[in-house]
Order: sequence, then structure tokens, then C-alpha cells
Amino acid sequence: RPSLACDLLDAQVAACRELDVNHPIYLSAGVDNVASAEHPEWRRIAPDGRYAGWVKSPAEAGFHQMCFNTPYLDYLCAQIREVVERYPRCHGIFLDIISEGECCCKWCMDWMEANGLDATKPEDRKKAAAHTIRRYYEQTTAAATSVNPDMPIFHNSGHIPAGRRDLLKHFSHLELESLPTGGWGYDHYPMSAKYVATLGMDFLGMTGKFHTSWGEFGGFKHPNALKYECAAMLAFGSKCSVGDQLHPDGEMDATTYGIIGEAYADVERKEPWCRGTRNVADVALLLAASMPGGSGRPTDGDVGANRVLLEGHFLYDIVDGDADFSSYRMVVVPDDACIGPALQAKLDAYLAAGGRLFLCGRAGLTEDRAAFLFDVGAETDGVSEFEPDYVLPREDVRADFVSTPTVAQFGAQRGRVTTGGPRGAVYDPYFNRTYRHFCSHRHTPNRPESSGYACGVRKGNAVYLAHNVFTLYHAYGTVSIRDYVVKAMRLLLGEARVEATGLPSTGRVTLMEQPEATRSVLHLLYANTVLRGGSIRGCAPIEVIEELTPLADIRVTVSPPKPVASVRLVPDGTPLAFERQANGAIAFTVPSLLCHQMIELA
Repeated sequence: RPSLACDLLDAQVAACRELDVNHPIYLSAGVDNVASAEHPEWRRIAPDGRYAGWVKSPAEAGFHQMCFNTPYLDYLCAQIREVVERYPRCHGIFLDIISEGECCCKWCMDWMEANGLDATKPEDRKKAAAHTIRRYYEQTTAAATSVNPDMPIFHNSGHIPAGRRDLLKHFSHLELESLPTGGWGYDHYPMSAKYVATLGMDFLGMTGKFHTSWGEFGGFKHPNALKYECAAMLAFGSKCSVGDQLHPDGEMDATTYGIIGEAYADVERKEPWCRGTRNVADVALLLAASMPGGSGRPTDGDVGANRVLLEGHFLYDIVDGDADFSSYRMVVVPDDACIGPALQAKLDAYLAAGGRLFLCGRAGLTEDRAAFLFDVGAETDGVSEFEPDYVLPREDVRADFVSTPTVAQFGAQRGRVTTGGPRGAVYDPYFNRTYRHFCSHRHTPNRPESSGYACGVRKGNAVYLAHNVFTLYHAYGTVSIRDYVVKAMRLLLGEARVEATGLPSTGRVTLMEQPEATRSVLHLLYANTVLRGGSIRGCAPIEVIEELTPLADIRVTVSPPKPVASVRLVPDGTPLAFERQANGAIAFTVPSLLCHQMIELA
């Protein structure tokens, strides 16, 4: 603040050293109101001529986004060098709010002109943005490591871009910003962690103490929520980080650190079973976002698929096209994925080696959707003219409570079964809803007879579902559709490595190997989340955890990676009786689960 009479950072660093606390140093790299006031020409300019970013007008309160293709990048790198020269013993540089969209500032326009690009074309503006962000990574990383080549560095952009492994050389480790109550929700962190755990880099989860999101002074989430969030970080294989924001008076908030202390007391007790772990996975979810042309941010289908896998209690990783598929029993490709020739060849080889492939929607089709890329035992007659239509899966893949057709939004591919086995039938509506003819409040009912097209088909180790089932589940949360997908997956996968009878769909299951300790650790998580708030003054509902509801007598069957000699609850050490099953599996009962329970399989 302008009236600050001391060097606050210097005092904070000295206090951290006195307490033997690591102290990485934060710099806001993507937004800078001081620089924008002195050099407004360095701000990012949207193609429509307005300022881009958080605020559009100089009269609005908020942060100003800068363009990294301007001299602002030199200004930023000078700041970074000043920090590392002054604090060479700091424990890292954290650069925040890193992004570069389409920009039409003077420097970007000149660069496009000099490189034969047309600034009127979105695709050329995107090429310029890609050049700019590469330039940012190269120069800021060089500045951060100019004094100490081993200086840790992290560039935060609110997510880890899927499929951009070329950028990882600029990172020493990864930090997964995911504030469930800040708009991310409680399924976001598992999705991010499941992906980065496959990249071979050290990573930590980052939540906040706020009831909502960053900068909420006087906002506190319930201690039980933070306990759950830290437990989830451990269960998904990461270290823990809880964000706060210092009051301008420089005093740490007692309530904040009391809440964090409660959560970290649990973490401290559990740490011995959470160091040096690796996830055990049967299934690989291949992100559509990571494929050529993808944005790196999960698509609707990616998010829906992650939720289905979480709620179905599958053991899975999330991967990109560069991953090695050979260790997975099944690869799932979401319904908005566009598979190119190189990835098709890789999946063909995976199938030929005995792998299982689960496809739906447009995944597994040629770019024009005229033919299947893989032999799924069907031919396609193109995209259905009806939206929505209805599905009646066959009995072994149908939700237990459904015996009549279920509405399915977002359209379907017309699949005619040839040499495969149908998974069920599609029922068309009488007509599409228009102003000329419509029925009731929403959509037209189904015809009593099936359309003759299959809602899914299986041939050998490949299954194809005709609808965009993951996008549908993400949008509507239709339980009968989720159950249909989960059952179709389980039939293709075969015997599950873990079954947890009595754990609700909102419970979470992970199995971690801890090689140095010669054991595996099964994690069971459960918290009942509720939506609160919303609808007033534009406020969005917030997913809240308050009470923790205990669960009793969860029956677990698990096939561990290695034979088991003993089973016990940790960290308290209570032994559990277990029975040996066929194929090396064991079975036992967890007597109670409150938030998080680890089971050591030694």
C-alpha cells in the first residue's frame, strides 16, 4: 500500500527464516495496474478494440491485463531478476495469472504483419497468441533462474493445459489451483490431479481458506470442508497448499490459521502413508482437450467422463495422446474427441495387443462422421435428425429402476449393427419440437416402436455408444444415463480391482502404491456437499461442506498390486480381519468412515 513504511517482503522473509519455513515469492505476472497506469499501451487489446481481460473500461474496478508481446515482458523480467538477486535463497518464484488470448495491440499487429499473418482472421490471431505465450515462458523462466539455475518456478494459469507437454520444461513442479467453493466445484481437483500424476512431476493441490474465492477478506469455509479438501489431496497423491490473503495491516488472521491448523493436524498424522506414492489405475481417460486443436481446458465431455468414473468408483488415470496406454486395461475416449491419424494408429496397436476401447458420440468417427475409425461391429447412417431422442439399454446395462425409454439430449449417431452385439435400442420422438407443432413443456414423447438403430454396440474389445453420454451427464446429471454408462464400462473392463459396497456414488476411492514402504494404501473419501446461496444479485450457488456424515460397515473387495500379509486402518493402526478371494483378491469390512479413511495393505 502507498503508506507502507517498511519493506514488508523483507520482514516476511526474515520471519520465515527464523521459523525454518520455506518462502517462495509471488509475483502477479498477467495483471499489473501500476504498469498499466504508466503504460496503458501495454494492455491487451481485444479484436473489437476494447481492453481485454478482467475489466473493459478504465472506469471499472478490477485488474488490468497486460500483453506479453509488448515491452511489459521486459518490465516483468526485470522485476523477477530483482527478486532473485535480492532473495537468492528464496524457495521459488510463483508467477500468477498467465494467459494470452487474441490481441490487437500495436506490437501484436506489427508482429502479425511482419510474419505474413492477417489480423482480421481469428486463426492468425491465435497463432500470434501462441508465439507470445512461448516468448513469455522462455524469458520469464530465464529471469527466474538467472541467479540460481535450480530455482523452483511455477507459472499459474488456473489449470494445467492438457496435452501441452512442451511447456513443462519451464516448470520445476506443478500446483493445482482448485478452490471448490470458488466456482471450481469438488470434482475439479480430482480431474486435475489424475492428469498431472501421469506426467512424472512433483505436484501439490491448492485450495483456499475462503468461503468463496480469492480476496474474500473475512470469509471462512467450515473447518470440515478444509479437512475434506486436504484429505482429497492426500488421496489423489499430492502435497497440500491452502491459500490465504494477507490483510493490509500485515497481521495474520487468527481464525484463518486456526482452521488451517485443524486440517493440517490430520495431514501431519497421515503423511507417512502418503509420501512417494503412485496411483494404481485400470482405466485411462483420454482427454479430448489434449488432442490437436483442443484448448487444453477440459471439454464438457471430459468433465462428464471424469464424473462418471469418480461416481462409478473406477481406478483411473487421465492421460493425453502422448501417454503409454499399455499398462491400462481400458481406454475411454469422450464424446467430443476428434481422433487424428497418429492417435488412431496408437489406439489400433493398443487394441491389437488386447486393450479395451470405450467410445461414444463423435469419438471413433472420421472427421465428417461418415464412417467409424475402428471396427465396432456397426456402420453409421450419419447424425440423427432428432434431438432429443430416447434410449432403452438392454437389461444388463440398464439402470435398475428403468424399464422404459429414457430421454437423451444432444443428439446421436445413427448406428446400424452389422457384426457386433447391440447394447440396446434408440426410440425416436414423433417429431422435433418447433413452433408449428410441439407437445407439453419440453420435448416430444417417444414413438412406441424402436427406430431400428442401436444405442450402443460391442465387438470384441471395443464398445461404442451412439449418444454424447458424458456431455449429457455433465449437463443434466441423469442418473439412469450414468448407470447405463457405468454398467457398459464394467462389462467391457471385466472384474473390478476395487469394489466398495455401501459407499455412495459421492464417495471417492483411490488405491496408491507406496513402493519404498512395500505397501499399498486404499483411500475412501466421503462428504455430503450441498448447494447454498445463489439467485440474489447475480450470486452463483456455492457447493458447501459443513456436517460430516459417518458411514458404517463398508464392505471392500480389492485386488492389490502385490500379495497382502496384513490389513489395518491407519494412522490409528487398528488391524482388520480379511478373507482371501479368488485371483489374489482380499475382502474386509471397514467399520466406519468419517470424511477420510486410509487402509494399509502391507
